[in-house]
Amino acid sequence: MRYVVIVVFIAIVASLFSALFFVYRDRSGSTRALKALALRVGLSVALFAFLMLGYYFGWIHDRL
Repeated sequence: MRYVVIVVFIAIVASLFSALFFVYRDRSGSTRALKALALRVGLSVALFAFLMLGYYFGWIHDRL
């Protein structure tokens, strides 16, 4: 459980920095930055839902 959350959080941060990179590098109106930010939002929502479901089903019971 802990490792899944860490991996998804790292993916969220990587997507954020890739969007920043695309904003500075792509001057031709490319949509790569928009797609990277949409991926970040999707991962964030999925992580939040996963944590809520984990708490509901009792997967998270150690420390809160």
